[in-house]
Amino acid sequence: MIGDRPGLALAYSGQIANVRIKKAMAQHGLKPPHGHVLLLLSEQGATSQQSLAETLGVDPSVLVAVLNDLEGDELAVRRRDPADRRRHIVEISARGKQLVADVQAALAVVEATLFADLDADEIATLHRLLARVSTSPDDAACTED
Repeated sequence: MIGDRPGLALAYSGQIANVRIKKAMAQHGLKPPHGHVLLLLSEQGATSQQSLAETLGVDPSVLVAVLNDLEGDELAVRRRDPADRRRHIVEISARGKQLVADVQAALAVVEATLFADLDADEIATLHRLLARVSTSPDDAACTED
C-alpha cells in the first residue's frame, strides 16, 4: 500500500517543501542555489571559494556562476587571499546580510506552515531522523537545477 511507503511520503512532502521554499526565495529575487550560498556565507563568514564548493558539493564552475550573479547584485564579495594570491575569499556583503535576514524570516513562515501539526520535540526528532536518511551530494537530484 502506498501509505506504508515512507520513501514515497518523504518524496511527496519534499516536493511540497521544495516548491514552497523556491517561492519564498523567489519573493526575494533569489533562486535556491543563490539563497543556499548566501545562507552558508551568513552562517560561516568569509571562506575560501574552494571550501565553499566542497561544502556545497558542487563543481567549482557552478559555484563561479552563482558567485558572479551574487557579486553582480552586490550580495557577496570575492577578493584574493592575501596569504595565497591564487585563492579567492568569498564573503557576504552588508546588503546580502539584510537579504538573508529577510529570507530567514520567509523560511520560518514556510517551516511553521509545514510543521504546524508537530510540536518542538517532534520537529527535533524529525530533524534527527532526516539527518540519518542515506543520501549523498553525488545523488543526481542534488545536482539538478
